[in-house]
Amino acid sequence: MAVVGSLAWLLKLPLFQNKSNVGFMLQVVYTGGRIQFGSTKPEEGERQPYCILNSEASREKILPYVLFIQKIIRRRPFMIKSLENVMQRLLQSLELYGQIDRLKLAIFTALTFSQKLSGLPPENIFSVLLKDSLVAKGTVLGFITDCFNEYLVENSFDDLIALLKRAKIEDRLLEFFPMQKRTMECFSEHFSKAGLIPLVEYNEKKVFDVKLKELRNYLADQFSEDVNMDELMESLKQRCKEASLPDAEVVRTVWEALMDAIQWSGKNQQQNVNLALRQVKTWGALLGSFTNTGKLELELIYTIQTYCYEDAKLMKLFPEIIRALYEKDVLAEDTILFWFKKGSNPKGRQIFVKGLEPFVKWLEEAEEED
Repeated sequence: MAVVGSLAWLLKLPLFQNKSNVGFMLQVVYTGGRIQFGSTKPEEGERQPYCILNSEASREKILPYVLFIQKIIRRRPFMIKSLENVMQRLLQSLELYGQIDRLKLAIFTALTFSQKLSGLPPENIFSVLLKDSLVAKGTVLGFITDCFNEYLVENSFDDLIALLKRAKIEDRLLEFFPMQKRTMECFSEHFSKAGLIPLVEYNEKKVFDVKLKELRNYLADQFSEDVNMDELMESLKQRCKEASLPDAEVVRTVWEALMDAIQWSGKNQQQNVNLALRQVKTWGALLGSFTNTGKLELELIYTIQTYCYEDAKLMKLFPEIIRALYEKDVLAEDTILFWFKKGSNPKGRQIFVKGLEPFVKWLEEAEEED
């Protein structure tokens, strides 16, 4: 903690007893002196040798400076705003620093949030990085990559996501890439090489979820209108192909959108049954266009099973829905029998198997007669 002792004398100077001057002290901590306007260099005069720019680019060497700042902010909470202003100024001048000094600043930034300096708003810090000139040169991308990696040394990935959410950049990470590299491929390649594979996976899931949401909204609009079934099938297949959506996810999404489009009755259970069956019979062919294998048919049954299990008003409706989809040639007999005998989804299985017994018995007897 020699750094803390060496810098403590700053607190005693009359200059820094004035609130308007404390920002200068934080500049001294970083550069060893008061920063010249439009430069990363301190003004002429005596420099404080203990500063971040004079230290090694490592956590061990930079952490004491963060702890020093944390100590004085606890004594004088009003200084948090000065820290915010100084950090913004330093980040806005990021392109003026060399690669090693940018790494020091990235470590310093990561540690300030890792140490949870009370009152420091991440949104105000990271937002200044979305400056066209900084982004275009790739300067910002390298900085945030170093910052993320340093933050993860002592924090979990969930902590990083929480920080990004507070900074309101969770959905804007692609904006830190130069314009010509703002693609999912470049995003995945860059952060994978940087060892941030969880961030790649998280972002891919978010993009995937957005695509499913857009598909669901599209279906909701179509179901509310008098659309041609063949045209809807063609349009839906094209959208799913362009979005690279797996058929199993499409099947689940179409089913959920179908059920969401129903205006359910609050008390009339029989009316709910009629509404659900009418919806299944009306749009069953749409489901059938995506369940062209036994595996996808089974996925549809599992989806219906889960949906009925989680919605009390549909618990008794499961057998009738399965029968209606069989009659619409959406579900094959073999798939229904396989689910009945070997289905792996445990949600409400005993109840649904018992409810489906009469229909299964009818299928088996019809098969024997044939």
